[in-house]
Amino acid sequence: MPVTFWTLWGLCGPFPDVRADGHLETDFALPAGAIRLFNGHDASGWVARGGGPVPWRVENNYLEVVPGSGDIVTRQAFGDCWLHAEFWIPLMADQAGQARGNSGIFLQGRYEVQILDSFDNETYPTGACAALYGTIAPRSNVSKPPGQWQTYDITFHCPRVDGKGRVIEQGHISVFHNEVLVIADGRFDQPTGSARGQKPVALAPIRLQDHGAAVRFRNLWLVPLSKRLPGSLDPSGRKQVLRTPGRTGPIER
Repeated sequence: MPVTFWTLWGLCGPFPDVRADGHLETDFALPAGAIRLFNGHDASGWVARGGGPVPWRVENNYLEVVPGSGDIVTRQAFGDCWLHAEFWIPLMADQAGQARGNSGIFLQGRYEVQILDSFDNETYPTGACAALYGTIAPRSNVSKPPGQWQTYDITFHCPRVDGKGRVIEQGHISVFHNEVLVIADGRFDQPTGSARGQKPVALAPIRLQDHGAAVRFRNLWLVPLSKRLPGSLDPSGRKQVLRTPGRTGPIER
């Protein structure tokens, strides 16, 4: 069985609270071992993809794409990880398909988890919001309307290669979009989209994409994973627990 949100909760929690109005609380303690990628005040942990200062806006605790300025990458390189990100997509009512609110999070700069306004906006399945771009489609569309904050929790294990760079073990990815599992332990063996042809590596920076939309990011952090997480719902055998907007306590399922 795939890694689930509840496995992550049991191993690494706690997660942020959700207020009755559906907004996430952003002032919370990070899980043990987490590395904050964006501090809400400056982009000191990032550089422009080609080097130099980050050309994006930083204000009100978020990082905003300046369309046409280019991608940005972390200064630090990472391997297997659990990545948390919150993102906000602007309304682009005059656009459709891939031109509507497009951005992406590239794990190791090679494996893109797509960001797109997929609320009442049709596109090809592997290009939808929360897809591993061009490779694995999300099994459901849980996108919120543009102008609302959304969340990703991603567990990522990169492909393993031999001494000649040949893949000997596929990569694994699970994606929770707005706390719903939409990719369950998906397998892949090569980079996605424009990164195809690049060789798998053990460590590389995270990349955020400028695709012409003023997408915003906040609460970016990750937990490095030294080994593959267990696939059970909960390693201790407890029931699944879900926190939902408007509820003050857990719901057993």
